[in-house]
Amino acid sequence: MDQKKAEPGSSHRNGINRVMLYGEFTATDNRKVRYTLCLTELDLTVQKITSAPAGWSKVVFNLRDCIGCQAFKGDDSTDVGAYFSAYFYPFKKRWMSSGVARQRVEQCFRVALVQDPLANLEEAKRWARAINEYSAHQRPHREGVLFSQVRQPGRLMVLLNPQSGKGQALSLYTGHVQRMLAEAGVPHTLVITERQNHARELVREADLSQWDALVIMSGDGLLFEVVNGLMEREDWETAIQTPLGILPGGSGNALAASIHHYSGSQPVLSEELLLSCGFLLCKGLVSRMDLVSVTTASSQRLFSFLSLAWGFVADVDIESEKYRCVGAARFTMGTLVRLASMRVYQGRLAYLPAEEPATPPPEEVSPPLPPPSALCASLLCPPSKAPSNQNTFHNSCNSNNALKARRGDGPPRPAAATPRGPPDSLLVPLEQPVPGDWTVVEEQEFMLVLAMYQSHLGEGMMAAPGSCLQDGLIHLLYVRAGISRPALLRLFLAMEKGAHVANGCPHLVYARARALRLEPLSPKGVITVDGESVEYGPVQAQVHSGLARLICG
Repeated sequence: MDQKKAEPGSSHRNGINRVMLYGEFTATDNRKVRYTLCLTELDLTVQKITSAPAGWSKVVFNLRDCIGCQAFKGDDSTDVGAYFSAYFYPFKKRWMSSGVARQRVEQCFRVALVQDPLANLEEAKRWARAINEYSAHQRPHREGVLFSQVRQPGRLMVLLNPQSGKGQALSLYTGHVQRMLAEAGVPHTLVITERQNHARELVREADLSQWDALVIMSGDGLLFEVVNGLMEREDWETAIQTPLGILPGGSGNALAASIHHYSGSQPVLSEELLLSCGFLLCKGLVSRMDLVSVTTASSQRLFSFLSLAWGFVADVDIESEKYRCVGAARFTMGTLVRLASMRVYQGRLAYLPAEEPATPPPEEVSPPLPPPSALCASLLCPPSKAPSNQNTFHNSCNSNNALKARRGDGPPRPAAATPRGPPDSLLVPLEQPVPGDWTVVEEQEFMLVLAMYQSHLGEGMMAAPGSCLQDGLIHLLYVRAGISRPALLRLFLAMEKGAHVANGCPHLVYARARALRLEPLSPKGVITVDGESVEYGPVQAQVHSGLARLICG
């Protein structure tokens, strides 16, 4: 590498950014090809040295898009050079489609400053440290959102349901997630769930001091298990502060779609959504997330992060289980089937209208504690070279913990699950009338009732476009009976872009609430919480602002 006149700390030629490092390196696959690299606090500029008339071919990489950089020795023991690779996930135009999505770009360079291999490796490490440092400083700016950060490198437990969605979660992990976490230098342990409520039982009993975050790779059902497992612990107040991460591996992937939306990015689906959420996970920024406590007629108390549904939406969610093999398309198929045979439900609804909520400040992540136990084998990024194929050790799995209980049965309840959590100060017992400051909807027939606390109901369904992670609100929508099939279909088509509230449908009512009570009077039906079937009957709920923490940026 040849040093040029520009020195670290000098002014960039645009007069704005300071040059922190500058040097010349060769390509890894052709040592005759040389590049100059200019690192500022905001970006990395790569210029190919060429004899072409244009002189220089330049590419600028924003450090906001970098998840990590690593230095390593080459495989050839006779090579005195060292290498460093920087991993970027910038937004690029899709191939043969409109819009942009994050796509992986690796930049790898050979350092041959002198004939001393150790000196070259030290120079490569200096560049890797600088790129990592300045990329970590590039935090997103979102109005009203304050971030803390997972300890770097954090110790993550990744809980994966191999049967969720189309049964491809494990292959998606090995194809994308494992590599991304290795590139970011994040040590993690993979746990493959073996049965329904396995994750719930595991986090209820685990020594959480061994983990800096719990990451769920599945649909929304596995996160529902984890949240309720944490809230069933005696130390629930501390346990629920463990940062949670979500990677889409199921059919609905509503929370994953929501955090992608909150990042201000264009809508994406499938593996593009996985790359986006993987990128946010590697960045490790943590925000508070509201939870909603849901109490049933039998006094069972559950904690929900996404939704409560009754009627059309709940019917589609449960009845479309038979189409699980087609992935997210199961909801489209279920919707068409239910439209062909629409049902109405008699019931009562009441809610406490919301005032402007107060947003609590974020807290710092607890300091690191002892290393992970041998519950499962750790998947660590080798420190001496760039990420490569790694041996993966995981629990065997021969059952489907994604299967939901059929109508009216409710999910199996784990033993010794004592209701815990903050008091529901806005609720009175179900057998008592609601307080006088509540809005009471007269008894009538409903097509659906849907309470949302995230923006998305599924990857392509923006049910509550005004929602955010910590707004302290329940976004309540209900559709009165009498709506025609075409009108209901138009409503759901408008929901794909979050335009249904402004659609002018006279049967749709939208309200912001802090608490609600739903009393079904029809003898049969389905109520779901976060897409999971629960006890059918009267139910009430209250939002608890900022109770949990989610990795989202």
